[in-house]
Amino acid sequence: MWSQRRVVDYGLAKRAVVRSLRAGRSSRGDVCDAQPYLLRAARYFGEPTERLCPVCERENVTNVTYVYGDSLGRHAGEAKVASELIAMAHDYDEFRVYVVEVCQGCSWNHLTVSYVLGNGPPDPAGQA
Repeated sequence: MWSQRRVVDYGLAKRAVVRSLRAGRSSRGDVCDAQPYLLRAARYFGEPTERLCPVCERENVTNVTYVYGDSLGRHAGEAKVASELIAMAHDYDEFRVYVVEVCQGCSWNHLTVSYVLGNGPPDPAGQA
């Protein structure tokens, strides 16, 4: 996306959680704890993926995208579909986007990536 900046990928943390589960250091109840609101957001606002759930390995995960920022006013904290983000990036100065992967079968959920969007001033040189 044209204004995407300050990207944080949580892939290493996800792999560590899955590794801990498979090694028996964590229980399935510890990692499959999606709240009802998150499961509902996955059903109505989520975007299906081709990635198999790393826990149950029966269903593909769904990406749920949330937006937060002072400039969003009452829209802060809402789940959005990716197509809405393009218009929002033009309409708002700066806001943070969080993408959570959710398995609607076993309730696995994990933050996958976060980034900043908006038409505010670009980050100073050297800051990503």
